[in-house]
Amino acid sequence: MIVFVSHSTLFSKHTTFLKKKAFNFSFLSLTKPMATQTTKKVKPLKVEILNKTHVKPQKPLGRRECQLVTFDLPYVAFYYNQKLMIYKGELGEFEDAVEKLKDGLKVVLEEFHQLAGKLDKDDDGVFKVVYDDDMEGVEVISAVADDTNTVDLLDEEGTIKLKELVPYNGVLNLEGLHRPLLSIQLTKLKDGLVMGCAFNHAILDGTSTWHFMSSWAQICTGSKSISVQPFLDRTQARNTRVKLDLTPPKQQNGDASTDAKPPAEAPALREKIFRFSESAIDKIKAKVNANPPEGSTKPFSTFQSLSTHIWHAVTRARQLKPEDYTVFTVFADCRKRVDPPMPDSYFGNLIQAIFTVTAAGLLQANPPEFAASMIQKAIEAHDAKAIEARNKEWESNPIIFQFKDAGVNCVAVGSSPRFKVYDVDFGFGKPESVRSGANNRFDGMVYLYQGKNGGRSIDVEISLEATAMENLEKDDEFLIQE
Repeated sequence: MIVFVSHSTLFSKHTTFLKKKAFNFSFLSLTKPMATQTTKKVKPLKVEILNKTHVKPQKPLGRRECQLVTFDLPYVAFYYNQKLMIYKGELGEFEDAVEKLKDGLKVVLEEFHQLAGKLDKDDDGVFKVVYDDDMEGVEVISAVADDTNTVDLLDEEGTIKLKELVPYNGVLNLEGLHRPLLSIQLTKLKDGLVMGCAFNHAILDGTSTWHFMSSWAQICTGSKSISVQPFLDRTQARNTRVKLDLTPPKQQNGDASTDAKPPAEAPALREKIFRFSESAIDKIKAKVNANPPEGSTKPFSTFQSLSTHIWHAVTRARQLKPEDYTVFTVFADCRKRVDPPMPDSYFGNLIQAIFTVTAAGLLQANPPEFAASMIQKAIEAHDAKAIEARNKEWESNPIIFQFKDAGVNCVAVGSSPRFKVYDVDFGFGKPESVRSGANNRFDGMVYLYQGKNGGRSIDVEISLEATAMENLEKDDEFLIQE
């Protein structure tokens, strides 16, 4: 059960409705990802798979096991988390570049061995991640797209082209019981290389993802060891054993609901990247902080200001009725919020969703500091006590989230501009672009990345229903004219 942080008791009587609306779980509905579309016809890439190999830690490690904990388990029915990095420049021989990356991977997996393992269950049905020297390890795919230049991908706003460049499209994390927990596709372009990675979200979050990626790059550029070792004992953050029932729902006659009515077809989505320069970010932050609420002593952060800006704009673009609910969701890092605090190097999932709900009319009728104050209070209230209460409530009634369970008419923010994604250099330059794949996208999903130009610039990758996206593209107040 998820706790909703509401600005006004006006909506408290509707909390039960919101929970049912936002968190009605159907295991069978997870097998079909939401469709995507674009305003122009996209010519699919011609990608040829050359070979598929597996990489294990360089040294024998024996058998290693680690129980998945409450912070991990809600995500077993998400899809694999996909990241894609586009590099431009001279690589030398492609085969040599692939071997160099694989050699570095062998070394870094000695520390991040869980990524080379599989999901498993113990005798009580509790999930764990297991590594053994006999396992196949990380999957590495070599491919070539000889007709494609990097610029062809840099201009691509959606994910239709990108799907050919990253593995495990539409694959659930639960399949990590029999699939590798990390699959990497290396695709040669005319003038560069694309690295497409699919991480099993049941075993790690964004902070751990980029810790691994930066460590791998560190080894590939000559370091003998990584600078920050991963903290691998998840039970230090939570040691409650939770058995999950992943049995498909039953009909009243006791038969499995194999002929149950399928879920309604979701509207097609469009994706777009909106790039906000340093000056645009400064303008957004200045506007939200221009009239602080009475009694406020703490200015709104860049994240809170930008989130407010996006929430307002998406609500306008959706043309919601004044009485319609809208939910802002942030997947917050809890490493420093739990008691005792965990190190930044904690490897696993240590995130929780924080929700703020209000009515579209109330949101739009008020100045931006109204929404910013709601977001700020919700984030600050999510302390160790709140996290503990959330964990206990979930453990008493485990709910497996769908990838789109972020709330009704939601704006859900994942990733972070604090991740130094453009510093991930494997020896052939910094990436030209960093993107998320097609998995785990839904109407209102937002990914934030540091801007390519660095500094305070931020790239905002948004998925929206097509009509709403068209409205957002025309919204000068959102776009910030420079």
